[in-house]
Amino acid sequence: MPTLHVCSLARLPDTAAATRAAHLVTLVTGNTPVERPAAIAPERHLILAMSDIVSHREGHVLPGERHVAALLDFIAGWDRAAPLLIHCWAGVSRSTAAAYIAGCAMAPALCEAELARRLRAASPTATPNARLVALGDAALGRKGRMVDAIAAIGRGEDCFEGAPFALDFTP
Repeated sequence: MPTLHVCSLARLPDTAAATRAAHLVTLVTGNTPVERPAAIAPERHLILAMSDIVSHREGHVLPGERHVAALLDFIAGWDRAAPLLIHCWAGVSRSTAAAYIAGCAMAPALCEAELARRLRAASPTATPNARLVALGDAALGRKGRMVDAIAAIGRGEDCFEGAPFALDFTP
């Protein structure tokens, strides 16, 4: 069964090894150094350079449609033979939004609210970036249901760094 895993940058090496992930999505600001685990081929590593913001801020990269389109293309190319790992700086906002978008894309029949509840159960600290979720909702034609579902689970618990987790997106 294909699995999505989420972690912080600090937990990337250990989580990649423990999960035996073969694909990696990195969501960090453009100047953040990220060392790709050796077990993941360069062509199986998507880097999305963006800030963790929801509106324009001078000197930052606002998550945009191009980021979500690249994510969805990468997810569509994932053969699901081995796990996919998604990470951001803290494993709380950008990465949880990307995992939620990926889950909605891979399981179109799954109710958005159910997947959001699974996200909250897997990670009490998950606080998906609202802009990324809205862009994913639009790209997937979910008519606001993804946005509403994430709003319904509310902000996650405060933390410095989220614990690694897996997201079950099976119907």
